[in-house]
Amino acid sequence: MINSEKELLGKVDATLTNIKEKNALTHCITNSVTINDCANAVLAIGGSPFMAEDAEELEEVVTIADVLVINIGKLSHNQIEAMKISCETADKTNTPIVLDPVGVGVTQLRNRTTLDLIENYNITAIRGNISEIKAIAKLVGVLDESNTAKGVDVNADDIITEENLKANGDLICELASKLNTVILASGPIDILTDGETTIAIDNGDDMMPLITGSGCMLSSIVGSCIGGSTPLEGSLIAILAMNIAGEKARAKVDERDEGTGSFRAYLIDYLYKTNSESLINESNIKIL
Repeated sequence: MINSEKELLGKVDATLTNIKEKNALTHCITNSVTINDCANAVLAIGGSPFMAEDAEELEEVVTIADVLVINIGKLSHNQIEAMKISCETADKTNTPIVLDPVGVGVTQLRNRTTLDLIENYNITAIRGNISEIKAIAKLVGVLDESNTAKGVDVNADDIITEENLKANGDLICELASKLNTVILASGPIDILTDGETTIAIDNGDDMMPLITGSGCMLSSIVGSCIGGSTPLEGSLIAILAMNIAGEKARAKVDERDEGTGSFRAYLIDYLYKTNSESLINESNIKIL
């Protein structure tokens, strides 16, 4: 258990160095809408992306991968089969699995798929918005009721604020403990927990949800960072890198009077330029 923000930030330099030196082979089964952005985000943070989902090659791919990222953003039955084959292999090879349960709580197919993955495989980390995390909490009996998300976007009633931060932190911590996994709930304030240490991260920019795939990109780099580190520390590096890159991208966009298209490009630029000094000095974190 980590007891102070100073202790957390004291690990940043070594953790980021390990991530970049590892160059984790990051096998992503993601959606066609965001696959290019996810691959570029993985490259920018220091990982090596591998996008494969044909059943014939999955065992071979997962066997050599450092981490497996599962994103259910654009589900098909063939893709669900690919996810199961990959997760079965990952469990045999002790390969970390990161799950992004896009849109869980919206349809029964997404609910069944998410619950099946959680119940049958060793999920190392789950990254989703707070509505998706609450939907999982309801599915596994930690929460009685949850709000339905607006498609793949968070329900307005669930948005994490200073007023509900403690309550949300307690809920997510309980869920992480029950599932024996790390959970990262994204929002205006992000919450990260392994069931023992719960961290609030108040970085990022409100332009980030205005580009398609920012959450998918984050889940992919969570995978790369975990592949080169530990689940909690890797997830923290990923969310700090993404959010601080978002802040810098917004500043550049405002300086040049540009829009979301430019923001998207700058976001990748600043992910690539991530360094420990920036993560330490510009982070706004606290242990709950």
